[in-house]
Amino acid sequence: MEDLKLMDLKSLDCHDLMQDLLPVAIRGILPKNVRQVITRVCLFFNAICRKVIDPIRLDDIENEAIILLCQLEMYFPPSFFDIMVHLIVHLVREIRLCGPMFLRWMYPIERCMKIFKGYVKNPYRPETSIVERYIARKQ
Repeated sequence: MEDLKLMDLKSLDCHDLMQDLLPVAIRGILPKNVRQVITRVCLFFNAICRKVIDPIRLDDIENEAIILLCQLEMYFPPSFFDIMVHLIVHLVREIRLCGPMFLRWMYPIERCMKIFKGYVKNPYRPETSIVERYIARKQ
């Protein structure tokens, strides 16, 4: 924490930071208009990550995403925007096609991979170490 940097965060940690802690953390730091846009982005992600989503509200959520991107363009420089920021627009369509987001989260797979990485004792043959330890654990 000497450099005031967050390090070694998994994607679930970033997810929690953005949805729950970021609006609280920026409360007294940023100007009101910038703070409101960032808070609305966090609320947008809260809305699309719910386990139950009302299909009637999807159009409103999609319109909110478009408005948010336009507002972000007013306050942040062009270098901030890459393809990942643009993909926010397509998240609602993905929910329409595939169902709720939580059904496609990678968090359980990341947790499992962390366990498998702990099995590695020979860095030159990690796959062999994982298989041997996995089989030994199952017996």
